Amino acid sequence: MSAPESTFYCPQSGQEAVSAESRNEVRRYEVGPAEAGQRLDRFVQQLLAPLSRAAVQRLIEEGAVLVNGEREKAGYALRAGDVVEVLWQLPQRVTEVAPRALPLEIVYEDDDLLVVNKAAGMVVHPAPGHEEDTLVNALLAYRPQLREVGSGERPGLVHRLDKDTSGLLLVAKHQQALTALADMMQRRQIHKRYLALVVGQVPLDQGTIEAPIGRDPRNRQLMTVTAHHSREARTHFRVVRRFARHTLLSVEPETGRTHQIRVHLKAIGYPVAGDPVYGPSNHRLPGLTRQFLHAAQLVLPHPVTGTTLKLEAPLPADLQAVLEREELL
Repeated sequence: MSAPESTFYCPQSGQEAVSAESRNEVRRYEVGPAEAGQRLDRFVQQLLAPLSRAAVQRLIEEGAVLVNGEREKAGYALRAGDVVEVLWQLPQRVTEVAPRALPLEIVYEDDDLLVVNKAAGMVVHPAPGHEEDTLVNALLAYRPQLREVGSGERPGLVHRLDKDTSGLLLVAKHQQALTALADMMQRRQIHKRYLALVVGQVPLDQGTIEAPIGRDPRNRQLMTVTAHHSREARTHFRVVRRFARHTLLSVEPETGRTHQIRVHLKAIGYPVAGDPVYGPSNHRLPGLTRQFLHAAQLVLPHPVTGTTLKLEAPLPADLQAVLEREELL
């Protein structure tokens, strides 16, 4: 690990305190065998001493620290060969997300958590071009107290779904629940099952895809199966039904990598139907205007009572109509 050149952040505020010539730089550090197993926040704190650990954790949460090109939690255990990037120009922090009354389908709610059936086309949290029409905007209008849970940009969110993926999304209603659910996610006690229609007839009735996922070196906005700066990824699948040119799968990702299901299914030659990024460009399925991927089931222990929750969301009408057309072929 190379030593930092100087102190770049003000300990009191966590805001940048760099000279003009240092701004907009990304510093990269490769983790050596001696640092392997160390928590990400402790590793970064050494780089940015005397910045406090709490301030470092805020930087990690805000996206100013990346591991192999991706955001990780402060407690992420580093591995030899990991590349830690520290963004010396902090991203603009979203401090106030406006509540907006948007349609929400609440599948389950109690004093500790709620589960939403997210509609396809809805962005989960604010991003450029989507500042006031996201699920977070809707959640803050529905339950304003969520603003005090987790980060201001992603209040209460335990996980995410892609914009065009529909289905179940878990939200914590207080900090204790968020911490417990995040820990369950790390320990893989939260089981998420998806329905995916893929191109082609999958010959195996069930199987497991084990292939590491990392950033595509040719396009950093995409993910791919690669051994370079990647992380282990494991996806289980089971055939629900075979059609003439497609297969309906039940898919359970054991790990939670970005675009994992889409990347893994593409890697074995059966991409998700309608996927504009990882699917074949020449594939067209009448009536399908988005990727056929739906988060259909969540099974988890309740973060406070320990009772097993099993929640389901049926296929939305647009995807169900596609299956009905396939039955006629």
